[in-house]
Amino acid sequence: MNDAFKALSDPTRREILRLLRRGPMTAGELAERFELTKPSMSHHFAVLQQADLIAACKSGRQITYSLNTTVVQDLLAALFDLFPGGAKGPGEKQS
Repeated sequence: MNDAFKALSDPTRREILRLLRRGPMTAGELAERFELTKPSMSHHFAVLQQADLIAACKSGRQITYSLNTTVVQDLLAALFDLFPGGAKGPGEKQS
């Protein structure tokens, strides 16, 4: 879980996750959205993969990234647990 919080601490990585909410994207498509070097983007992808927040599928020389929704849901549940009596998790009714 610490890896996930570390991954979320960076605004670039949060933006990558936001973009992937729309669906899978190639590394090139994601990189086009940022003014970063390829090594910097690769580092961000590696941190997100280490935290298991994204999955990579390689086809030839192209890598497609997608959101690992199960881990993201678990992370959100853990965040909601940090704030008892506050916001309810997805699918839960507000009191």
